[in-house]
Amino acid sequence: MSTFFTMLVPIIIGAVALWGMVRKVDVYSALIAGAEEGLGVLIRIVPALVGLLTAVYMLRASGALELAAQALAPLLNAVGIPPETVALMLVRPVSGSAALGVGSELIATYGPDSTIGRTAAVMLGSTETTFYTIAVYFGAAGIVKTRYAVPAALCADLAGFLAAAWAVRLLF
Repeated sequence: MSTFFTMLVPIIIGAVALWGMVRKVDVYSALIAGAEEGLGVLIRIVPALVGLLTAVYMLRASGALELAAQALAPLLNAVGIPPETVALMLVRPVSGSAALGVGSELIATYGPDSTIGRTAAVMLGSTETTFYTIAVYFGAAGIVKTRYAVPAALCADLAGFLAAAWAVRLLF
């Protein structure tokens, strides 16, 4: 069974190529055209991604995230979210890699079996990198005005953060 899963992608690629040949499609030209289109999409979205990642690293380096954690601690305690996770909650909608770094720091500092470590892990799994996703998908589709997508996605992230904290408290 393991060999089947190892060979799954090559089998799919071969099947697609055979199907194209049966249908008399120039498979190589279609592959080249698709790769060219993919590079065009990449060129359109890279500036937005570089800007987002730069902003995240500037916030972390400046200490602004720590200040936000101190300011939001009373509110977070009131709704049951560990205040130590505020950096994770602020970074997660912007950058998955930065959020993973913050989550790793929290787990290393407080331990994987601590409430904070478990909450951080569940938060990472129950939320999305909202701005990254919007930049990639909307940029690829050429959409400039996001309308209600950003507020709705941020509300979903907030719901995910709350649900993660409550689930950890209920189950552990």
